[in-house]
Formats: sequence, C-alpha cells, structure tokens
Amino acid sequence: MKIVTAAVMRELDRRAIEEFNIKGVALMDRAGNGVAHAVRRLADVSGFNHAFVHLIAGRGNNGGDAFVAARYLKELGFGVEIWLAGAIAQVTGDAAFYLSKCKTAKIRVEELPTMEDWQDAIRHPLAAEIVVDGVLGTGITGPARGPVAGAIQYIRAQANEALIVSIDIPSGLNADTGVPEGDAVAADVTVTMGLPKRGLVAPAAIDHVGAIEVVDIGLPAEVVADADADDMEMIYLPDLQALFPRRPRNTHKGDYGHLVIVGGGASFTGAVTLAARAAARSGVGLVTAVVPQSLRPIVATAVPEAMVAAAPESAGGALAENAIEAVRPFLVEGRAVVLGPGLTRGPAARALVEALIRETPGPLLVDADALALMAGEPEQFKRAARPVVLTPHPGEAALLLGVTAADVQADRVAAARALADRSGAVVVLKGAGTLVAQRGRALHVNVTGNPGMAKGGAGDVLSGLLGGLLAQGYDPFAAACAAVYVHGRAGDLSAWRRCQVSLTAGDLIEELPYAFRDLSLR
Repeated sequence: MKIVTAAVMRELDRRAIEEFNIKGVALMDRAGNGVAHAVRRLADVSGFNHAFVHLIAGRGNNGGDAFVAARYLKELGFGVEIWLAGAIAQVTGDAAFYLSKCKTAKIRVEELPTMEDWQDAIRHPLAAEIVVDGVLGTGITGPARGPVAGAIQYIRAQANEALIVSIDIPSGLNADTGVPEGDAVAADVTVTMGLPKRGLVAPAAIDHVGAIEVVDIGLPAEVVADADADDMEMIYLPDLQALFPRRPRNTHKGDYGHLVIVGGGASFTGAVTLAARAAARSGVGLVTAVVPQSLRPIVATAVPEAMVAAAPESAGGALAENAIEAVRPFLVEGRAVVLGPGLTRGPAARALVEALIRETPGPLLVDADALALMAGEPEQFKRAARPVVLTPHPGEAALLLGVTAADVQADRVAAARALADRSGAVVVLKGAGTLVAQRGRALHVNVTGNPGMAKGGAGDVLSGLLGGLLAQGYDPFAAACAAVYVHGRAGDLSAWRRCQVSLTAGDLIEELPYAFRDLSLR
C-alpha cells in the first residue's frame, strides 16, 4: 500500500470532492464509520463486554470523524461520551453537521474550552475502557497549545487505564516526520484514512502509533493511482489476501509442500522446536526437522506433527562435520529449507551452511547462527542456485555488513537495502517496523506486532512460518511480506487477549490460526 505525505493526502481529498463530486460529509462518514468498527474489533478481541468509549474531539475534521464514530458506536451498543477541546460554537463545516447529529442521537457532549478545564479533568477522569483520540489531524504543525494541549495531556494520563485509539495520526505527531511536536498521544491503535501517512512508519513514531489500520474512505482508484508516494510501501491486509485462495477439496498433503528445518544443539532445543511448530501452522503439507541425534526424541515429542531425522552430532551436542550426509536425502527439488535455528557457530556448522548454499535445490531461508557464521561475507549467498531469504535481527545484519548494530538501527532502511544488494537475497530486517527488501523492488515495511514480542524464540517462529510459505511455492518476497504481517498480527492478537508483558513465543504459534483467518475465510 502506498505511503504518502499529508499534503498528498489533502490533494487526494480535494480531487475526490472537486473532480468526482464526492461530498466531504460522505468522506467523513466513511472515516468515522471505519473508526467505530476498529474500536468494535478492539473491544471484541480484548474481551470488553459493554465497553464504554470516551471520545476526545478537536474542533476540526479530526473531531468530525470522532463525532461520526460516536454515533455509529452508540448504534453498535457501546456507551459513549464526547469531550470537546474547545466550545461547541467554534465547530464549523462538516464537523458541525455531524456534531448536530450527535445531539439528535442524545450523545452527551461536554465542552472543555480551557487548559484549566483539562487539568481538572485529569484529576477527575471519566472511566472508560477505550479512549478515542480525535483531537488533531494531519494538517497541524507545531506544538499543541491551550485546550488542545490539555486534551492530549488528558489522553496520555488515561493510557494506563484505557486502550487508546487515535484517528488518522496520534495527536501531537508530525504526519510527515513522525516526530512528536510537544506532547503527543501514544496510541495502541491508529486508524488512518485513505492511505498511510509517511510519519506513521517513521522510526520516531514507533512508540506512538501502535497497530495501524487503514480505512477505505472511497477515494477513486484513479486518484490513488496518480498519487505521488514514497519509494517504500506498507504491508497491508488487502494486498495479501489474494495470496491465499480457496483450497480445492480434492487435495492431499503433498500438494502443499515439504519444509526441511536444519538446526538444533544441546543448549538450543527450543529454537528448532518452535520453528517446526510454527511451520506446522503455516499451511505446509509436511515438515521435517533434521537435528543432532540426541535431540531427536525431544523434538519429536514436542512437535508430533513433524517428522524428525537424526544427524551425527559433535561431542558438544551440535551437528557434526558430516551432518550434511544426513541432510542430503531431504534436499529434493521444490522443497524449502530453513537453516539456522539453534545451529551453534562452530567450524562444522560453517561447513554445513556453505554446503547448503551450494546444494539446496529449493528456496533457502537462513536465520540465526547460520547468518552469524557468514559475518562480513553476505556475497556468499549469491552462490545459491535458488532464491535465498535472510531473516536477521539488527545484530546479525550488522555482522553480515561489517558494521555495528547501532549503525543498523540508525538507518534501518539503508541497512536493509545494502544487505539485499550485497547478498542478492530477500532480506527481512526484524525489529519494530520489520523491513522486507529485495533489489529492484520497493522496500516494504510491516506495522503489525508489539513490544511483547521482544522475547526469545519469536524469531524462530517467524522462520518456521516463512519457511512453510516458501515450501508451498509462494514468491519469496511475497511470502516474506505475508509472514511478517501474520507473525506480527498473531503477536497483537495475543497481546489483546492476554498481556504484552507475559507474551511468549509459544503464544504466537497458538494465535497463528486466528491471524490467518484475516487472510482466508477457510
């Protein structure tokens, strides 16, 4: 999905209204309806029954979206109340039209026109499960002042007691840079209109935007096609759904591919186990894990859905130098290989990585220790005969590029592109705002996921999931985009149902079926 500046988005709105005769009130109605349904989904997945929603509105169009959302939420059965950062008499245009509809619907609207009013409100807040931030939109620059600043401070004060949903962009955030300009809202979900704004995916915005949902407000396709956009795109659900067509009923497991996972060591049984469990949830037909001999019963017990093959091991419990002989029988045309989870980093492992780069006849995903073993030599992956996917975290990317992790984090976009160029591979640079890069293609950024996923084993889950998609024959770049989206979505669902603090890698696997349900009804 295209990413645009605030100015481009305003031009799209103008063209829709002036050239295609779409009324501004119609665009606002679709926006507010989208917000209401995003709130409903959040309440459902979070287990809120009969939730009360407190909407904080500004005097402009962002507030107008909140007025529309309040009316739809009331129709959906939610308790609602609106607090206005200003006076009702100051609301004009389309926003005033929908404010009048709120009065007709008997929705309480409270005026708080001064900073003092908001400071008092902070001391005496309204109890609500969800707070909607409709204070400032994308057209505002500079720090908020007066009652608007007070409204932002109120929302920030409620963040420990309620989930925060921002309309279009968290209030106080620059829509183009993502930099907070004074106080800014930290949202759990940002419901943005039409197309995502550049600032939402900027590194500076990571702690403010939360999950991002995009509302289709009915912009004509011609208008969107003409829009000047960044050379980076956002991975988004509708773009992925076509990858997952309805499966024919007359099929068998052989029709859905075979994934081979190579890794494991005496102290790293969990990594290969998690990868195999995630692969079993990916839709792939068959999964085989090739592990050191002593690990075979452990992995087989933990993942009964997978076949587990024993390979020679070293005295330290890692794969031995001749382990490639145990792997070769599984290297069959069309099969995908995941290499690296729990592999360890000795000379024998290095030899195994080099052999599989040369010999793997299908897609090869390289992760974890297998990446670290190729430090400073990403060009080695160009020797592979079939597509390669690399899934480094910032530290592993730094090893491959010969820089520091701080260098990678300082410019993740440049690092992802550099690694894709040097390796010739599809690169998945993990982290907050995971990037998918391939030479000759627009960089794609993923916005699903949350801090609860910063746990050991989460990367192994992604490897197994992505490997399973590769084994099913998906284009590697498309598979990478789908995998990081589903992986992050599973993390978000787990966090809403449970809590970020206690989320585990195993929780991600249990949520994968529900995340896939977003992509396929069956």
